[in-house]
Amino acid sequence: MRLETLVGEPWADYGLVDSGHGRKLERYGPLRFIRPEPQAMWAPAAADWEADGEFVPGADDEGGGRWVHGRPVPAGGWPLAWREARFTAQATPFRHLGFFPDMAPVWDWARAALAGTDSPDCLNLFGYTGVGSLALAAAKIAGRARVTHVDASRKSVEAARANARLSGLADAPIRWLVDDAARFVAREGRRGRRYDGILLDPPKYGRGPEGEVWRLEADLAPLIAGCRRLLDAESRFLFLTVYAVRMSALALRELLAQAFADLPGTVEAGELGVREEARGLILPTAIWARWRR
Repeated sequence: MRLETLVGEPWADYGLVDSGHGRKLERYGPLRFIRPEPQAMWAPAAADWEADGEFVPGADDEGGGRWVHGRPVPAGGWPLAWREARFTAQATPFRHLGFFPDMAPVWDWARAALAGTDSPDCLNLFGYTGVGSLALAAAKIAGRARVTHVDASRKSVEAARANARLSGLADAPIRWLVDDAARFVAREGRRGRRYDGILLDPPKYGRGPEGEVWRLEADLAPLIAGCRRLLDAESRFLFLTVYAVRMSALALRELLAQAFADLPGTVEAGELGVREEARGLILPTAIWARWRR
């Protein structure tokens, strides 16, 4: 069984500058940051890194940590761009910078998968700050894509709306919903709704807006089954990314292969990675599986 690697290449506003010894150095526009990266088990290209900030992880198994800034970093964030999407980067308490740059090849692939579809309906579950939703809404296809963006965090959805305004897409046909992904998918199934494409980027653990508990290992399979009911033989794709390192891409592939056994198309799986600018090596970041027609 062949696994495929989707590699995120550097672009003007983002690049993996260097990596090694359990850390990575990235550029986000004019600023540089150091973050923990357990997969970077090799030695870095450079002995010394200069950065505007570094995330220092907590000392126990509960995670956490804090940012240490070597130079002033805008507290309200700073603007970045990917293709037509404009958005705000920000040093968040969760070590992220307001979006996931390794998802760039997924956004490109999803846009290409919609080619030839007139005004497709797309669903972005666990949509975070909306860069994936904006990538779909701005795709140059036959009729602008209609996007339903779902996230349990009101703050994330508000940030996504703000990013839409930055992108000039405030009036784009995007539904911004603060909702529990599993409950939303179940309701859509009962309503008989269908979609042409689904992006699915669930966390390992989370809570819905009404305290609903999400655990990846227990809840992913039922959610995939629910998503399957929202797709049909004319749909184009479902793309699932998972950042839980204990899971296997082969396991995700089998999960989708069983769920989509009754539909024409192909199920594939692999890894996401980002190409390092210093040496061109690929830093693995996540695993994925997809169904495509």
